[in-house]
Amino acid sequence: MAQDDAATAPQLETSQIQDIVVTARRRDETLQQTPIAITAFSPAQLENKAAINIGDLQGAAPNVLITNQNSGAAAANVSIRGLTFADVEKSFEPTVGVVVDGVFIGTNTGQFFDFFDISQIEVLRGPQGTLFGRNTIGGVINIRRTRPTGEWGGKFELSYGNYDSWAGRAVVNVPIVEGVLAAKAFYFHNQSDGYYYNAIRNKRVGKSNNENFGASFLFTPSSNFDALLTLEKQVQDFEPVNSSLSNSGEAFCNQAILDAVIGVPGLVAAAPANQCNRNTTTDLYTVFGSPTASHYSAPAATLEMNLDLGGVKLTSITGYRKSDEDQTQDFDSTSANLYFVRRVQDFRQFSQELRAAGKISDGFDYVVGAYFYDSKYNLTQETTFATFPAPTQVVTGTSQSYAFFGDFNLQVVDKVRLSFGGRWTHDKKTNYNFVAPNQFPKAGYTGSKFTPKIGLDYRPTDDLMVYASWSRGYRAGGLSGRGQTLISSTTPYGAETVDSYEVGFKSAFLDKRLLFNVAGFYSDYSDLQQNTTIPISGGIGNETVVTNVGSARVKGIEAELIAKPATGLTLTASLGLLRSKFKDFITQAPVGGVLTTFDYSANHLIYNPRETLSVTADYVVPVSFGEAKFNVSYRNIAPYDQQISLGPTTTGSDGVVTVHGNDPRVRSDRQGLLDASATLEFDLNGHKARVTAYGRNLADDRGPNAALTVAGLFSFSSAREPRTYGLQFGYQF
Repeated sequence: MAQDDAATAPQLETSQIQDIVVTARRRDETLQQTPIAITAFSPAQLENKAAINIGDLQGAAPNVLITNQNSGAAAANVSIRGLTFADVEKSFEPTVGVVVDGVFIGTNTGQFFDFFDISQIEVLRGPQGTLFGRNTIGGVINIRRTRPTGEWGGKFELSYGNYDSWAGRAVVNVPIVEGVLAAKAFYFHNQSDGYYYNAIRNKRVGKSNNENFGASFLFTPSSNFDALLTLEKQVQDFEPVNSSLSNSGEAFCNQAILDAVIGVPGLVAAAPANQCNRNTTTDLYTVFGSPTASHYSAPAATLEMNLDLGGVKLTSITGYRKSDEDQTQDFDSTSANLYFVRRVQDFRQFSQELRAAGKISDGFDYVVGAYFYDSKYNLTQETTFATFPAPTQVVTGTSQSYAFFGDFNLQVVDKVRLSFGGRWTHDKKTNYNFVAPNQFPKAGYTGSKFTPKIGLDYRPTDDLMVYASWSRGYRAGGLSGRGQTLISSTTPYGAETVDSYEVGFKSAFLDKRLLFNVAGFYSDYSDLQQNTTIPISGGIGNETVVTNVGSARVKGIEAELIAKPATGLTLTASLGLLRSKFKDFITQAPVGGVLTTFDYSANHLIYNPRETLSVTADYVVPVSFGEAKFNVSYRNIAPYDQQISLGPTTTGSDGVVTVHGNDPRVRSDRQGLLDASATLEFDLNGHKARVTAYGRNLADDRGPNAALTVAGLFSFSSAREPRTYGLQFGYQF
């Protein structure tokens, strides 16, 4: 009997779900013992599904959307629990924080991250402002890369797929001074010829070429101190492509309206009829625009230092990022070349975080600290409108923030813990805007906010935890870098806040072969920062006005399951249900020289699908030469709107224009994304090698990635990735 137990013990151990350690609260805790809604992705999970970048997490965690925004390099539109702000302008800040090695990325540009050299990814849902710097009212995607190992070793990967896509990635670890200094070098390259077909140029377009390279140095002169320095650079060259969504009710597809806008009949021809009134799914992949180009160069440096004094651990994280961009874009997306833009800009950010973590007693621990952030950008935009040069715009904007924060856990009684904390933040911003020939005066914004949180969790057994929490999220106000007039350039918008209430439980069953976690939340979103594109009164063109426009209510349920029903088989599933509604969304804009009130309260919030569902199966089976691994995943994402826009309207006797929903062209269709991969792992000269065949979006589900309508002039979209497939070869030593 003892021999039978010994023989079965390894199988029982491997059939259990191993504890996942997360750092969501700046402490090392297991996922099941962390009283917040969080999804963690390990390197093995990403490798099994042949994940390439942050966009592959789209729909994999409940109520999480991540799409690529082609108006900026490596730009991501991220929505968590229905909170998002999809814009690449440097004067605006992300609603969801992307944090890489402890450094908050201050703009949507640069957030679309490569996944090869990853230690772990944590998706934290709901406001995280207490411990993560800046404006994380929607949540945080916390990315940790691997640290130098101090031993000779590395891994390489080569892949090739359709659309002439290929990638090469390498990470090499080198010991410099044994036990004291270690280094890691990395280089990633991927390129593609693109999946659009340009009917005017008779060629495939949308090509891209991405490089990310650098080195990390880990210095450990003593057992209680370490310093990690990472120097890196990202370079991206790509062809921004837009698809035409303009219809005959808009100026660029209607000669009579275009003549009225320009004021000279027949001076400029509208777009050809076959480039107008197109559908929002399969038609998106045939385009007609002029050649465009984008170049992006972004060096960065991160220094993390840790000092363990026994009773307290001190951590310092210093981050510096810089970027230079030069991008042209044919926004009207037709051969008529009616709206062409060149944007040249530079951006830099510096951040410094200091924190201390420790225990006052066995039942009372803490994390306290201070945070500083400083950024500046310069933008020059040249626009051609209907073959006429529009006024050149030159903008300089700055942002500075500092904060003090604390997060505490107190064991109230046996099995009951109280979590509480808060962050006080002070923000200061400036905007200096020149729109030829007008130099508008420098404008400023200053604001402060205290954002508290409190939570209670109860653990009746080692396999069950129930919790409840309230937290307040905050995103600073500011000034719009897009303003074209004195008023829009110098009038600040205020801060927005969200009060989030959450209850949930985390549980384990069947000797930890089944984990089941559920969270329910209600978010009260106040003073929303919303942008609306409107015509410039008395002029040609348009501008985006940012104002605080009332409130919204967002509520939902999230469920996640991990199961190991048989040896070698792992099943994961998630479900997110979301319901949202505006309240008192009132804004004003000049129409025909008359200030007009618009009521958008009936419109849908953007990036708010009613359901997100994912199911994944991973199966590992031993073979004579190693292991065979199979991964199949399915993600279903309900339709969602991508812009607050003008759908059907009615005008009341009081002159108020009531908008009855967003323009239907900015609504994504339902997505059913089927991915699969098969991997053979084997020994090669004493080291691990693998060959993977993969396919993403195997059902070739086609539709929009991002869509916008512009002030009754034109509309455009980009298309999500169609079916892709290929082979990968990996080698690790």
